[in-house]
Amino acid sequence: MSQSLQGKRVAILATDGFEEAELSSPRAALQKEGVEVDVVSPKKQGIRAWAKTDWGDVYQVDKALDDVQPSDYHALVLPGGLFNPDTLRLDEKALAFARGFFEQGKPVAAICHAPWILINAGLVEGRRMTSVSSVSQDLRNAGANWVDESVVVDNGLVTSRTPKDLEDFNAKLIESLEQGAEMEKHA
Repeated sequence: MSQSLQGKRVAILATDGFEEAELSSPRAALQKEGVEVDVVSPKKQGIRAWAKTDWGDVYQVDKALDDVQPSDYHALVLPGGLFNPDTLRLDEKALAFARGFFEQGKPVAAICHAPWILINAGLVEGRRMTSVSSVSQDLRNAGANWVDESVVVDNGLVTSRTPKDLEDFNAKLIESLEQGAEMEKHA
């Protein structure tokens, strides 16, 4: 457990159709480090996972999107899946929530199809990023420099391709959160 992460809070923004491992794995890694994690959603009840090829478990929503602000958290995680980011990228409150983390200089981590949310929020131009390969052209069209690597960090933005990259994704997410904690300490 990391002492520098004690008292830190992270929001995982998701809705129905998130890839199960892309929410459960980062959440577990963060909680292992002593980070408080909230699943935040436009829905107030549970949200249903997509587990590789079929619907998975229902996950509890800790906080409704209407009831939180980026200032409540130290970082944001955006899990992928196909349905989840496709829904969230059309939700202006979700886009504003993501923008708020960038405006406040807080780490944001997005995996798989989740960069769609960042594209619609106007946050990818000029950034070096990765994603699932089917989103690569969308990122390029939005002005990002897409690369095919397991994890990419660009000024507090952590991106990864698929669940097979979760170990690298989680490590860089935690590292980015620790760096943010160190910056706060010296501010």
